[in-house]
Amino acid sequence: MLAKAVAAVPAADAVAGGYAYEPKWDGFRCIVLKDGDDVEIASRGKKPLTRYFPEVVQACREHLPERIVLDGEIVVRSGEPGAERLSFEALGQRIHPAESRITRLAAETPAEVIFFDLLALGDEDLTSSPFAQRRSRLEEVFDEVTKGAPLHLTRVTRDADEAEDWFARFEGAGLDGVIAKPLDGVYSPGKRAMLKIKHKRTAEAVVTGYRVHKSGQGVGSLLLGLYHDGRLFNVGGIAAFTAARRLELVDELEPLVVRDEEGEVEHAETDRSRFSSSKDVSYVPLRPERVVEVAFDQLEGWRFRHTVQLLRWRPDRDPESCTLDQIERAPDYDLGDVLDG
Repeated sequence: MLAKAVAAVPAADAVAGGYAYEPKWDGFRCIVLKDGDDVEIASRGKKPLTRYFPEVVQACREHLPERIVLDGEIVVRSGEPGAERLSFEALGQRIHPAESRITRLAAETPAEVIFFDLLALGDEDLTSSPFAQRRSRLEEVFDEVTKGAPLHLTRVTRDADEAEDWFARFEGAGLDGVIAKPLDGVYSPGKRAMLKIKHKRTAEAVVTGYRVHKSGQGVGSLLLGLYHDGRLFNVGGIAAFTAARRLELVDELEPLVVRDEEGEVEHAETDRSRFSSSKDVSYVPLRPERVVEVAFDQLEGWRFRHTVQLLRWRPDRDPESCTLDQIERAPDYDLGDVLDG
C-alpha cells in the first residue's frame, strides 16, 4: 500500500472514521513473511532482500509468531547512544553481492525493522480489516516480542498536534516526515491509500554538468554542486525533463561546456559506487556559472537525499554564494527516543 504526498498534516476528522498518524521512516520498505523457520523479506518492488540481512532473518525467526506477514521498513542507525540517527548511506552499503561482505556488515552495521502494519496472522488474512483493527492486533503481537530485539513497533497517535510535533522533532533523527492512515481503511496493495507529509526546503545550487539522456538525445539530468571552504562539492542532481526541454537545455548550456584546446568536450565521470558499477557515469562538465533554485527534502551528509526539483534559474545569484552553510538542518534528535517512545 502506497502513500500520496500532501502539503500538511490533515485534521484528524478530515476523513470518515478519522486518521491515525505515524512517523515516516527513511529506509527500505519491505514485507516480511514468516512460516516456521522460513523467512522472506521482499522489497516494495518485489525484489528479495532476504540474503542481505541475515541478522533480521534470525531475529524474525526468534521473536515473531509461527506464521505472520508484516509491513515495515528496514533501517540502520548510526552515531553514539544518545545521539543516534538513521543512516540511509550505511543501509545502502548493505546491498552487496559478496557473501563475506554481507556477513561482516551484518555485524558492523546491523539492521533493524520498524513494523507498522499486520497483513496476516496464522491462517487469517487481515488485509480486508480496518487499520484500527490491524493496529490493535499488531500491538498484541509485539506484546510478546522481547524488549531489545531489533524489531520495533512504530509509534502511532490520533492527535494531529502530536503528529505535527513529531514532524518537527523527529527529522533531527533522520526521519522523513509523517504518515496519515484512515482508521477505517483496508489494506490496498498498489494504491495510494495513505497520505505522506514530507519536509520540503529550497536552496540555490551551481550547475556543474549534465548527463546525456539514455535515449542519446538531450539532457537527462543536471549535476549540482555547493561550495564549502572554497571547494565545490557534488551534491546531487535534477532529472525528469520533458523530451522537448531536454533538447532545449543542450542549446542553452552549450556556451558553458568545458572543452580542451582542440575544442573537444572534456568528458568526466562521477564517482562509481556499488549501485553504478555497471552504469555510464560520464557527464559533460560545465563551467560553474549558472545557479538554479531547487526544492529538496533532506541533505544527508554532503548530498541531497533524493533527486531534487528544479524551481527556477537564478541569474541574480553569484555561484560562490551557493554554500552548504545556506542549508537549513534540523536540530539533532536521538533516534533511540523515537524508537523507545
